[in-house]
Amino acid sequence: MPQMIDANGIQFGYHAMGNGPLVLFLHGFPDTAKAWEHVLNPVAQDGFRAVALYMRGYSPTTVPQHDATTEDLAADVLALIEALDAEQAVVVGHDWGAAAAYAATAADPARVSKLITVALPHPAGFKPSATDMWRARHFLTYKRKSAPGKFVANDFAGLKKIYKRWSPQWDVSNQELADIKRCLSDPASRNAIFGYYRALQRKPGDLMRRKIDVPTVAFAGRTDGAVPFDAFAEAGSRFTGPYEVIEMPGGHFPHREDPDLFVERLRDALRT
Repeated sequence: MPQMIDANGIQFGYHAMGNGPLVLFLHGFPDTAKAWEHVLNPVAQDGFRAVALYMRGYSPTTVPQHDATTEDLAADVLALIEALDAEQAVVVGHDWGAAAAYAATAADPARVSKLITVALPHPAGFKPSATDMWRARHFLTYKRKSAPGKFVANDFAGLKKIYKRWSPQWDVSNQELADIKRCLSDPASRNAIFGYYRALQRKPGDLMRRKIDVPTVAFAGRTDGAVPFDAFAEAGSRFTGPYEVIEMPGGHFPHREDPDLFVERLRDALRT
């Protein structure tokens, strides 16, 4: 069962292992803290306190009263670092978790010792082509009022479809989808999850326009159906500190598609 903690006016669920410097893991969409379950023990064995968070709105975390903005997500991360009795943390984020990590680092770089992102280049760092816009069409369709219901209709057909589109070479099992299906089965949680998209503005806000001087490592899947691989190199312009792109096989979920390789390279990144 997840542990619970209060931060930024919300009660967050999380899983934790180990003692030492904090490494905070933030999942993306459509996912939960369970996405990091294979990572926590190896990171803990290396002398860290590994904490995987259920993002706001994702059960058992509190469903907020309004749609989550990037500023909300940044404030959550910074409040959680404090609530977990740490002065700073390595922040690891995938997809929406990466957006939260970029924003939190920009808001208070002193609280983030290293930034590690997965499957999302810095949103202000590249200019999308027409093909890229087509890849990202979900940003528009998920804003619609009907989106949450359609996503779970016909035995979660929308969930399965987006995994196949974003990670075309990965045959994700029903077991691996079980926890996000549980979240999406709760109407309040489901609505909050799609609220991330409803609140998203066309142009990056202030936090996303700030350049980042914290050492950053970006994991990028070579066959990601949502994000072009070359965008990660282009996004390097948003960083004034060290910035490294680590190419991974697979698509939008490289930390789950090749978990052993991801853990190996993540541990290397945490050591340096």
